Amino acid sequence: MPKIVFNVLLGFLLAIPLGAQTGQQPPPKDLSAWLRNSYAMNRKYLARTAEKMPEDLYGMRPGAQPDVRTFGQLIGHLANFNYRWCSDAKAEKNPMEETDFEKLTAKADLVKALNGALTYCDGAYAMLTDANSMDMVQGTRDDGTKVPVLRVSRFISNLAHNNEHYGNLVTYMRIKSIVPPSSEPR
Repeated sequence: MPKIVFNVLLGFLLAIPLGAQTGQQPPPKDLSAWLRNSYAMNRKYLARTAEKMPEDLYGMRPGAQPDVRTFGQLIGHLANFNYRWCSDAKAEKNPMEETDFEKLTAKADLVKALNGALTYCDGAYAMLTDANSMDMVQGTRDDGTKVPVLRVSRFISNLAHNNEHYGNLVTYMRIKSIVPPSSEPR
């Protein structure tokens, strides 16, 4: 976990000169605002990706490896983890703890699940401040056990995980010659 925090902060610091070179507005001065802004952009890309991919490609998996998730399973996986990590950050019970969205197959159900998870996370990111970011909360491991973690680590993990899988989703889209949301004309 410290490695993830270090890498995210390093990326943040390295991005400051890039913003100045491209004429963009400088990044926010506080970590909580930076996380909220980064999540907002990533959230938009994820939601748009789920909507943009045709339903008949939700069962697509690159290659013939059965252990590689289908496009739909990736959308379900993202819904699962956004609920998990944002509920941890909010210090509340995961409202979808008993649901495994990776098992859904219909595009409409998966888009609804992802949008529900992202909407749930909107509230978590909205409550994040630099003052409460270092509060200890209970993090949920894959086996369901709880461990104490810094609140900010849940947000950093969530954002990094979303970005990682957005990269996977982009690959699936590119295989089918579909322009991903981050590459669409502005």
